[in-house]
Amino acid sequence: MLNNCHYFAAMYAIVRSFLFLFSPEWVHYFSMNWLKKLCSIGFMHRYLQKRYRPATAEPVRFLNLQFPNRVGLAAGFDKNALYLKELAALGFGHVEVGTATPRPQAGNDKPRLFRLKRDRALINRMGFNNDGVEVIAARLAQFKLSPEAANLIIGGNIGKNKETPNEYAYMDYDKCFRSLHPVVDYFVVNVSSPNTPGLRELQEKESLRQILTHLQEINASMQIKRPLLLKIAPDLTDEQLAEVVDLSTEINLDGLVIANTTLNRSMLTDAGKIKAGDAGAGGLSGAPARQRSTDMIKLVAKQTNGKLPIIGVGGIFTKADAQEKHAAGAALVQVWTGFVYEGPGIVKKILN
Repeated sequence: MLNNCHYFAAMYAIVRSFLFLFSPEWVHYFSMNWLKKLCSIGFMHRYLQKRYRPATAEPVRFLNLQFPNRVGLAAGFDKNALYLKELAALGFGHVEVGTATPRPQAGNDKPRLFRLKRDRALINRMGFNNDGVEVIAARLAQFKLSPEAANLIIGGNIGKNKETPNEYAYMDYDKCFRSLHPVVDYFVVNVSSPNTPGLRELQEKESLRQILTHLQEINASMQIKRPLLLKIAPDLTDEQLAEVVDLSTEINLDGLVIANTTLNRSMLTDAGKIKAGDAGAGGLSGAPARQRSTDMIKLVAKQTNGKLPIIGVGGIFTKADAQEKHAAGAALVQVWTGFVYEGPGIVKKILN
């Protein structure tokens, strides 16, 4: 088994060196569409499941949901719910789709995704490009009818359209929440992306209160209540973080996702800073984001005595990285950049 793991890791390293010659965004869709083709062939789908699903993973009870394992895929990778069957075959216990907005939007101009290979990082300024919540909801409804749905928890990451003024943002979150409620298992409110102008202003306490309490009122009126979490930015100060936690406790929020991408570039190597400067604006993810995310998880766990559920995100490439997040106070972890650099075996690598 160990030799096989090393073999497939080496093979992916060769494939990655070739793929990294091309545009990151193009490679993303090229790779996932090829995976989709492979999974459409019955014996290949079974082979991929056998190869990549972790054999020893234990289910986890979290948010009153039964997760197949502790490792999920963060929002932004499968924005439009196009690859859920394929991601389930690779062993992910949950996938967060989105960020979904009420109306379709193209996102920011390309190029908008950049690799910092020496730092094992990415910079993105995608800008909530997605097909719109109605299309995403229809795809999720179709997926829920498939056999793979039994092995995958789906999170719905929701946001606002770029042109919606902040004072009306709660209406965009309302629309997304109602549309996705029948087809997702939990929700994450995204007010922390750095790539939609003014969005992070919604992390201010009263703006957050308006959005979250409104969604909770809708949730309370539903026959089935969906867990509601908030995704926060790593660029909050410790004092701002404490305020968010106070509000979360006050309004009985179900949990936090810690953390989104960062605007900070100070942790990059000199070569990384040069490349980041060439790339321009955008959120940084990957290995340089690991420590701040872990520190924030520790602070929240300490402030709440471990009573506020946490999903940890940021710089997870290995089993040790995931264990660090778990020890800090995160019940589940999500990968994104680590998936790009480590390849399709990352879930098995972390869990076995």
